[in-house]
Amino acid sequence: MTPFVDVAFLILSFFMLATKFKPPEPAPITTPHSVSADQLQEENAVHVEFDSSGRVFYSVTVKKQEDEQVKQKIIENINKEKNLGLTAAEMHNFALSTTIGVPFSELKALLAEPVDRRVPLLQKARGIPVDSSNNQLADWIRITKSTFYEYKPNLSVFYMIRGDNQANYPSFDGVVEAMRKADQYSYKLVTDPKDAPVGSELYRERQAEKGGSSKK
Repeated sequence: MTPFVDVAFLILSFFMLATKFKPPEPAPITTPHSVSADQLQEENAVHVEFDSSGRVFYSVTVKKQEDEQVKQKIIENINKEKNLGLTAAEMHNFALSTTIGVPFSELKALLAEPVDRRVPLLQKARGIPVDSSNNQLADWIRITKSTFYEYKPNLSVFYMIRGDNQANYPSFDGVVEAMRKADQYSYKLVTDPKDAPVGSELYRERQAEKGGSSKK
């Protein structure tokens, strides 16, 4: 039994070291329910979230480790266009953790903080402005879109919008308007998936898929 115990502890140690825990969110978001067959795209994706109070947050994820440099290029382009005066260390902090929930005027102070201290600051932040007269999210989307295109013109980038079920319509309208101003008309709304109603076409399709997978 001793070799089996050793193997069990080795496997346990591996999973403890290799598992990546989901980082705490800057704002709790309860998404509305829906019946959907699509899975959430986590790689090469631009995520826009807004909580019940209307605060808007932006983040971007990439697929491969070598693609991390696209994050660096995004913040360099933002810094150049908006003349923010970010240091190399501050831009590197953005590449390590891209969640942003502050106006451009407060971005330098946020990125000056270590990554592990930014979540508490974001929890108190006022969010990215999406007002009709000052829609800064549109700049984030536009520059991110152009940066991805410059980096890999044929790369498929997904745009995901996730909003709280209790959020007011102006927040959602401001996010959609930001997409429109950035000429990004294709995006997905993230919802909490539920089982398809019994007897529906989607229900029959899922039952058929389960039956096919069980025969393999």
